[in-house]
This record gives sequence, structure tokens and C-alpha cells, in this order.
Amino acid sequence: MRIGLWIEEEGLRIDEVGAAAKAAENSGIDRIWFSQRTGWDALTLIAGAAPFTSTIGFAVGVVPIYPRHPMALAAQALSVQAVTGNRLTLGIGTSHPHMVEGMFGLSMDRPATYMREYVEALGPLLSGEPTNYEGERLTARGHIEIAGAEAPDLILAALGPRMLETAGQLTRGTMTSWVGPELVESYIRPTIDRAATAAGRPQPQVVAAACIALTDDPDATREWIRGRFGAAGDMPAYRAVLDRGGKAGPEDTAVLGDESAVAKEIQRFADAGTTEFVFCPVGTPEEHERTVRFALDYAAQQ
Repeated sequence: MRIGLWIEEEGLRIDEVGAAAKAAENSGIDRIWFSQRTGWDALTLIAGAAPFTSTIGFAVGVVPIYPRHPMALAAQALSVQAVTGNRLTLGIGTSHPHMVEGMFGLSMDRPATYMREYVEALGPLLSGEPTNYEGERLTARGHIEIAGAEAPDLILAALGPRMLETAGQLTRGTMTSWVGPELVESYIRPTIDRAATAAGRPQPQVVAAACIALTDDPDATREWIRGRFGAAGDMPAYRAVLDRGGKAGPEDTAVLGDESAVAKEIQRFADAGTTEFVFCPVGTPEEHERTVRFALDYAAQQ
């Protein structure tokens, strides 16, 4: 199982992000992950941080698809591939109604259907092939060609059965949020594997991101997570997967405790079929620093 590290870029300058990426690279972290939210553009941030490093992979988890046409996203992703020496993993997702409809004023009708069309249009463009795609809701005609750019790994933030089917049939895998190892084993891994097998594709990646904190007071840290991320439990896609896993909220999916307890839980993810575990450090400044140190040490020992 590979080890990834999510970097909280909010409030950081590019040299600070680059220094964090270099420290991760030196410790053996496989990939650095960034989110696409309301600050840095994640793909641009990767292009800016990559020169501080030489070998580590970079990933965005995830780019919301609705504001970006497949041809626009392909051009940006392949540009990042060219300037980073082909170290990008491109994660895409539908995002959530409060953003797509509330912030952008766009319709989020039938997101699984739209995602299927989006991936069908995007795939050839990322491979440098021309596309002449006309679906029910999306049209893409053209060709993106950037010298030196290889097709990045494309993964899909998939939690529902139809999204997991698309991920298994058309992409390299999925990235999960608010999912514990028991749900990876019982639901995520078998669902995506069945889809990939039916399509004659290799076993997909399952990238599991989890809030994690080295802490002496797990209950207090859960309250911190509830205050910071609790609203995610009201978002339909997240609520569905939390219910499927028998969790009241995001705080119940966190990996918390001392070094031994956290290491045991990470091993449970590996045993469940996770191909990459992404540390998402949370908590107080002291807990965050302790967790990052642990993540770097853990990766160095793998």
C-alpha cells in the first residue's frame, strides 16, 4: 500500500507548499494530495510546487467537473504533466449541490449520468487523441496536443454504485472520503472490482483518504472534526456512504490515537484492499505537527 499526504494549502505561500512537498519526498511519501476548494487552483498549485521536488507524485482530489468542460480540463491537466515531468494524478468528482447549484448556478441533475459522459469525453483527450463526442448532455469535439505530456492517471471520487461502476470501467480507480476499512472491504473494493473485471480492465486503485490525528485526547479531536467537517454529513453523497457504514458523521471515520493505535488502523486499510492511504492531518496545531511527523516517519519505514 502506498502512502499519500494531503497538504492543507490554505494560507500558505508557494515556497511553503514546496518545502512541505520536498520534506514529504525526502521521507518516501508516494504522492502529495491537494484539494480544489475556494483558494488555490489545485492544478496551478501543483505546477508551482513541483519545481521544489524531483520525484514525488502530485495529485488533486478532486477537480469538480461542472465548472470545467472536458477540453478545458484536459488542456490544463496535460499542461501540468508537461511542466512536472508527468507526475500528475488527476482526480475528478461531481462536487455537491450547495457548490454546483448554490455557488455556480449550474444544474446538478443526474450527476452519475453526467459523470459517465464527462469521462467518456475526457479519456481520449488526456491520451492525446481527437474526440468527437456527443452525448445527451455534453459535446466535445477537438484535440489537445502538448509536447512531452503523457496521459495522467485519472481517478474518480466515487461512493455510490453507479459512480463506482464508471470508475471501474473507465478510469484507474477511486478516491474515497469518510469511508473506513470495513466499508472498503465489504463494498468499495468488490463493487469497483466487479465493474473493472466486466470491462476487461486491471484491478483499479482504491485511494482512501482519512482524517488522522496523533492525539492523547481522541474525544476532543472528534469534537474538533465535528465542528470543522460536520456539515459534510448533510451532503447527499456523503450522507449515503456514512449511513452505509453505520457512521453518524465524519468524525466517526477518523483515525485517532497514539502511534500504535494509528498504525494498526492504517494496516486495517491495507488488509481491506486499499492501494493508497492518504494522511489528512487534523486537530490542534500540536496534533497536526505530530501527525505530519508520524506520516513522514511511517512512509520512511515502508
